[in-house]
Amino acid sequence: MKAMAITAYGGPEAMRPMDLDDPKVGPDAVLVRVRAAGVNPVDAKVRAGYLDAAFPTHFPLIPGWDVAGVVERTGPAVPEFAPGDEVFGYVRKDHIQHGTYAEYVAAPVRTLARKPATASFVEAGAIPLAGLTAWQALRVAGVSSGDTVLVHAAAGGVGTFAVQLARVLGATVVGTASEGNHDHLRSLGATPVTYGDGLAERVRAAVPGGVSAVLDLVGGDALAVSEALVEDPRRMVSIIDAATALGMGARYWFVRPNPTDLVELARLVDTGQLVVHVSGTLPLEDAAEAHRQVETGHGTGKIVLEVG
Repeated sequence: MKAMAITAYGGPEAMRPMDLDDPKVGPDAVLVRVRAAGVNPVDAKVRAGYLDAAFPTHFPLIPGWDVAGVVERTGPAVPEFAPGDEVFGYVRKDHIQHGTYAEYVAAPVRTLARKPATASFVEAGAIPLAGLTAWQALRVAGVSSGDTVLVHAAAGGVGTFAVQLARVLGATVVGTASEGNHDHLRSLGATPVTYGDGLAERVRAAVPGGVSAVLDLVGGDALAVSEALVEDPRRMVSIIDAATALGMGARYWFVRPNPTDLVELARLVDTGQLVVHVSGTLPLEDAAEAHRQVETGHGTGKIVLEVG
């Protein structure tokens, strides 16, 4: 099969086209013909070697954890899916090697669900990691109707989902973003505030009653600023800075594959409650350029690789 892979850690240019063996399919896995693969900041961290201490890694390494595609064949212990089923998923395994930047990926059933019927493959490929991260972080923060949630980096890939999902839960949302993304946040139903000095005062002005929960999707001083805005630090959740979050009594969350959560995200897409924002698409062979764009940290929505 054709894939974009690396033989050693490095910059975006380390990824190059390779012809590799089709992946082996375990008893409780399916072979997915990839139609789209979402690109996430963590993919670039994997490529650069920043997750080497956390996961066993093997080369040649195909990056990518997001997928949308069609089931090609199933393992013998898989009653959940059949060839021809359209699926999407967050295909993170216990080691890193056989990712989704390829024509095929072997996906354990615990990582997949049926694709939203109303979504294109590109849209479905943009959902899994970012959508699951937002949904699970909101759950860890205990967000429910009547809450006011502060979302840092609210215009990014995860933030765009977090704003919408918090609204689905009945919360009021304040989101930090650069001024150029304020209209985007307003369109999602959030009150935008600008980064930088005086952020706490701007948040208090926007929501005089204060915030009940915080999602840190950017790192830096976001948690320090937020600590003075939230009554209970356990309702601050960071997906970026584990040491700082845990040190101040906040929570850290690393997204987990969860088919039940994927089913719920698909339902919200199909009922029109969750809109997928794709900022751009590139062919598989342009994965390096996709990484360069993601690493700027300035985009809204998701970049997706189209395969085949």
